[in-house]
Amino acid sequence: MTHPSIRRERRANRRTLRAAVRNRAAATRLTASCHRRPRSLATVAIAAGVDRDTAAGCANGLRTVAKRCGVTPAETARTRRTVAGGRARKTRTVAHYTLGQVCTLLGAYRPRKPEYVAAVALIAAFANTTV
Repeated sequence: MTHPSIRRERRANRRTLRAAVRNRAAATRLTASCHRRPRSLATVAIAAGVDRDTAAGCANGLRTVAKRCGVTPAETARTRRTVAGGRARKTRTVAHYTLGQVCTLLGAYRPRKPEYVAAVALIAAFANTTV
């Protein structure tokens, strides 16, 4: 029979390992989803590994570039979820872009903020990979 404290430690260790597997699986599903179908610009940035605040700002810049270049979204959707998280009462119209369109936007986007420059590099590397 093992000591109760050892059992407790093993249980805690397994709990953290299961959480890591859950997070990894969620990231993999998000990445695969972005490669499969059009997603919002912020979602693509988050899937590329950009933190949420930087992803939201970078997505705003990319949206401006899309207007300037005349790139129309592949599809539009209605959602209650935002980058900030949670469920809103009000639904919003969200533009979804394919990865090819995102690459086009990244080519025309010239950010000045160092965080956005790094985010663009991450998104470009993500968009050019295949699953």
